[in-house]
Amino acid sequence: MKVLITGATGFIGAPLTAALAGVGYQVRAAVRDRRRRSLPADVEIVLLPDLAGAIDWTPLVAGMDAVVHLAGIAHVGPEIPDAIYDRVNHLATAALTGAAAKAGVRKLVFMSSTRAQAGAASNEPLTESAEPQPTDAYGRSKLAAEVAVRASGLSYTILRPALVYGPSPKGNLASLLRLAALPVPLPFGAFSNRRSLLALENLIAAVRFALEDPRAGNQTFLAADPEAISVAELVALLRGSAGRRPSLVPVPRALLSAVLGLIGKRDMAERLAGTLIAEPTKLLAAGWRPVTDTKNAIAAMAQAASPRKSGTASRSTP
Repeated sequence: MKVLITGATGFIGAPLTAALAGVGYQVRAAVRDRRRRSLPADVEIVLLPDLAGAIDWTPLVAGMDAVVHLAGIAHVGPEIPDAIYDRVNHLATAALTGAAAKAGVRKLVFMSSTRAQAGAASNEPLTESAEPQPTDAYGRSKLAAEVAVRASGLSYTILRPALVYGPSPKGNLASLLRLAALPVPLPFGAFSNRRSLLALENLIAAVRFALEDPRAGNQTFLAADPEAISVAELVALLRGSAGRRPSLVPVPRALLSAVLGLIGKRDMAERLAGTLIAEPTKLLAAGWRPVTDTKNAIAAMAQAASPRKSGTASRSTP
C-alpha cells in the first residue's frame, strides 16, 4: 500500500513512518524541512508547505492509496489566535480531503484528539456516542476538521487519542519526567484522579488497524490504553523506573493547582488535577488490540529518558 504521512518527522510521525515502512508500506513522508533525515532510507520525502497558507495538495496525494494526516497545531495555549487553529487544523484538512478524493485515494486516517470531544477534564468517561463539547479553539478546530473528513466522500477513520506517551515526550509529560527524576519528595500523593493515556506503540497499532481492517471504515474511535491510571500512580512509576522510591507527599490538589496556575502552568494544573477517562471500548470491539501495557510502556519511556551506565548498579534513592 502506498501511503502519505503528513507531519512525518514529529513525535508520532517519525516512529509511525518507520513502523509502516518496516512492514512493507511504500511511504511518502510530507515534512516541513527536507534536511531532517530521521526517516528510513527507502521513504520518499516531500516538502509540506506551511499549513497556515494556501496549499496545493495535488502532488502530495498523487498516486497514493491512503493518507495518514498528523500535521497540525497542537494545543499550545491561548497565545495562538483562534483563526490560526482553524486555518491549520480545520481548513487545511478540508483542502487535503478534497484533493485526496479527486486523486482516488481510498482511505484517510485523521488524527484528531480527545479535546474535540471534551476539555482537559471530564466528570464522566468519554464515549463516542456522547455529544462533543470542546472547550477551546484547538478542540473546536479538530472537531470542525472531523466534520470535513466525514463530508469528503472518502473512506475514513478518525482517531481521538488520549495523551500519547513514548520516548522523548513533550509538554506536561516531559515536565513530569523531569520532576520524577529529582531526589526529593514530590507533592502528588493526593492525586488519585485517573487519566487515560496512550502508549505510542498502541497508537501505531491503531493506525495500522485503521489502514488494514475494513471494520475501521467510516468510524470515529477514542484511542487509549485500556486502563486509566492515577497521576500519583504515574509519578510513582516514573520514579521507580528511575531507581527512586515514590516518596509522594499528599499536598491538597487545590493548593498545588493554585501554585501551578500562579507560575503560568494552568494547563498543567488542569491536566494533573482533573479526571479524564477515554474508554476505548468501541475500538477494542472493532478488533484493535494494544501491543503493550501501560506500566511496561511508562517504564520504557522513563528508562529511555535516563539510561543507566552499563555495568553500574542502580541505587534506590528516596
